[in-house]
Amino acid sequence: MVLFTPDDTAILLIDHQLGTMSWIGSADHDEVKANALALAKAAVALDMPLILTTSLEDHAQGPLLPELAEIAPKQFEERIQRTGVVDAMDDPAFAAAVKATDRPNLIIAGVTNDVCTVYPTLTALQQGYRVQVIADAGGSMTKPADDIALRRMEKAGAEIASTNMILTQLARSWSSPAGQRLLPIVGALIPTS
Repeated sequence: MVLFTPDDTAILLIDHQLGTMSWIGSADHDEVKANALALAKAAVALDMPLILTTSLEDHAQGPLLPELAEIAPKQFEERIQRTGVVDAMDDPAFAAAVKATDRPNLIIAGVTNDVCTVYPTLTALQQGYRVQVIADAGGSMTKPADDIALRRMEKAGAEIASTNMILTQLARSWSSPAGQRLLPIVGALIPTS
């Protein structure tokens, strides 16, 4: 496998909303949130395309994580607000935004791996993108549901990775410019106890 680089990759964060975060039962909410925010910080630090999307913000899903407005204000403002389309890649505005990045590689993290992540990943793979799913920047209602979703995506051709794995892959070397920008982001994810 050819490793992804900041120059050939875009990051897609799907439905990291206050309401949908509460639906995760397979993972720690704080860890999922920290990992999603770290991906956004990495995209900004490395000047990579970052596409944010939400579904039905005025319903139970709620607003997008407010920290994303501080981390990536332009992308937050330009987020694709879907009106219930489950597969984000079926939303014309989202699909157009992904295509406009002109990047062959996608890093995808959705708040729920068994709904928000699985379908756009399968669609992106069918469209010829190479995809790495960041499993720990999402979860599912149950652990079995999460395991099934990750297996389905991997079987379809997605690489399954963790936040730390993808950030260190993008850095390649801590002495590189990318490594220097990512070092504090990775460092903040290291448990203190």
